[in-house]
Amino acid sequence: MTKPRFSREDALNFHLEPSPGKWEIQATVPMTTQRDLSLAYSPGVAIPCEEIAKTPELAYDYTNKGNLVAVISNGTAVLGLGNIGALASKPVMEGKSVLFKRFADVNSIDLEIDTEDPDAFCNAVRLLGPSFGGINLEDIKAPECFIIEQRLKEEMDIPVFHDDQHGTAVICAAGLINALHISGKKIEDVRIVLNGAGAAGIACLELLKSMGAKHDNCIMCDTKGVIYQGRTEGMNQWKSAHAAQTDTRTLAEAMDGADVFLGVSAKGAVTPEMVERMAPNPVIFAMANPDPEITPEEAHAVRSDAIVATGRSDYPNQVNNVLGFPYLFRGALDIHARAINDAMKIACAEALAELAREDVPDEVAMAYGRKLSFGRDYIIPTPFDPRLIHRIPPYVARAGMDTDMARRPIIDMEGYEESLKVRMDPTASILRGIHARARAAQSTMIFAEGDDLRVLRAAVAYQRSGLGKALVVGREAEVAEALTAIGMPDAVAELEVVNAANTEHLETYKTFLYERLQRKGHDRQDIHRLASRDRHVFAALMLAHGHGDGMVTGATRKSAHVLELLNHVFDAQPSDGAVGVSVVLHKGRIVLIADTLVHEWPDENDLADIAERGAGVARHMGLTPRVAFLSFSTFGYPVSERATKMYEAAAVLDGRNVDFEYEGEMTVDVALNPKAQEHYPFSRLTGAANVLVVPARHSASISVKLMQEMAGATVIGPILTGVDKPIQICSSVSTSNDILNMAIMAACNVG
Repeated sequence: MTKPRFSREDALNFHLEPSPGKWEIQATVPMTTQRDLSLAYSPGVAIPCEEIAKTPELAYDYTNKGNLVAVISNGTAVLGLGNIGALASKPVMEGKSVLFKRFADVNSIDLEIDTEDPDAFCNAVRLLGPSFGGINLEDIKAPECFIIEQRLKEEMDIPVFHDDQHGTAVICAAGLINALHISGKKIEDVRIVLNGAGAAGIACLELLKSMGAKHDNCIMCDTKGVIYQGRTEGMNQWKSAHAAQTDTRTLAEAMDGADVFLGVSAKGAVTPEMVERMAPNPVIFAMANPDPEITPEEAHAVRSDAIVATGRSDYPNQVNNVLGFPYLFRGALDIHARAINDAMKIACAEALAELAREDVPDEVAMAYGRKLSFGRDYIIPTPFDPRLIHRIPPYVARAGMDTDMARRPIIDMEGYEESLKVRMDPTASILRGIHARARAAQSTMIFAEGDDLRVLRAAVAYQRSGLGKALVVGREAEVAEALTAIGMPDAVAELEVVNAANTEHLETYKTFLYERLQRKGHDRQDIHRLASRDRHVFAALMLAHGHGDGMVTGATRKSAHVLELLNHVFDAQPSDGAVGVSVVLHKGRIVLIADTLVHEWPDENDLADIAERGAGVARHMGLTPRVAFLSFSTFGYPVSERATKMYEAAAVLDGRNVDFEYEGEMTVDVALNPKAQEHYPFSRLTGAANVLVVPARHSASISVKLMQEMAGATVIGPILTGVDKPIQICSSVSTSNDILNMAIMAACNVG
């Protein structure tokens, strides 16, 4: 098993900051005036209540029921942790809720029910039914999970789905469709051996049989061997349903001549000898986690023709449930489904299989650091394929409609697919691509402020995440003491701490600095103090001499002061073409604001330069730049002298023949709101602007900080661009994650 890229402390801090847990509730309606409160609650709320009482289906129109799933568990079979109880399972269930939102924009609430009694559990869930559009059961031990799911499906009129069973089954089925396609076999002809007669294993075999696999060709095994007709030891009604008419009694015997092996059992359950005796082009899905029944290396060592999948992300062909459950529920919710049936699950599997056979977008290949194409090592799509959201739910919805599961069928399927395309947060794929580029670059990153705990956490995370090497500027003893104090003593040996006392390059640094500053009022004593005592200057000197690939600073000093110090080493003045670009991420939108750092009062030529720099940063981030020059006025009205330079800046760009969209002057609502843009059909912008050039540094800074404090926007930057080396300056209020993001930007040389 590969070493985790985080420590226990990292995991605990992730769940602690910025607030405990992984999700919160936000209102979707205004709640500011007395009228708002009267409409949201009493007396206005009575009106939709009366309508729903008369017509229950209207709950899908007037409440959030139609996009709300409950993730429910009693904590009796959690991940690899076993029966840890309802309360201890809550972090996992919160995580599942976040996955619903992240991958399919499904709102979700986790509910932990403190009972192991199936009757009590079912009663609790059934009574909560009116609140939700679907129920996702999670981490409930067998055989109770079978009883609970079956009862709830019978008693409730909304989808009830046990992901541990059916989620694995759907992804397994998708992979098997393509594996058989490659090997030229048909599901009705192949011999299938399943090892692991728990919830997931039984669900896998049941779904494959509903897809055409023949009962007589399927053998199920558990810890006691083959489940055969007449066996009494360790049996139950669910195993008995799959008992085979066979003389084989062991897994090894069952594997002889088998076409397909499905494993949801334990590490090492399959030996190379068993694989050797399988049929030509064997399909091996070793899905035990965290260690598979047999590794791909072991299987391929004896059978080069084998097609192997695991549950692991560090091997090709990962059977990952996140490919299924978000999109199954998305499709089911959108038709107000009564249930998720086999037809819908098969449709999901077929859609996934079809997607894997298509060309893979470059952004997906970039995220995985390699070219992906359909074949033995790519039979299942990756979880971060952006096409999943608009390709899978329509298949599920159609299957639900065809089998009378839909309360409200979708009439315009093409329009539905288009609505899915714009439903997801685009910032996630942008940031994921930047992370992938950073990991590929393997940059050595200099963290200038090793006396700050946030910086130390970011440096450790940078290195442990496999992004590259972290160099921390500070005193060894102080860094070690700080890391120990925050519960990360093992990181002391991992990080390299650099300072003026332990470097062999100090004299070289001082000579370089003296040559730059000797005619700017600095004598040799000044130079010694700067180079040996100021961490920002020392870190910049390291970077200037190639002793690191990028630099992150600014967490402990105001950015303007840090910029002054950096100018001792680099040319980062307005006249040098330096620009500060802040990236603002909020509610699925990403906007770049410039200049937030360098130019105090730029003229029209400076503004044109800023626009070009901002467009360059946008391109580095994977955006197609659309630049708006912001002002108090829009296209000449109202008349304002202060607006003159903003429209003149656009005219400057006219003469430069730049290759990106730009327009101005305009107010911020015209720049960002497509409806407002409709009033100006002559505008050169084809959509909402994503690079905003503002009149002055103070207005840029105010805009960014206002968004950050009032709206809770995430701010990355200011990104310093136009400087010879990648230098990123953090805000003094940055979290450790913010600092890590800045390091990643520097590693990608975004700027």
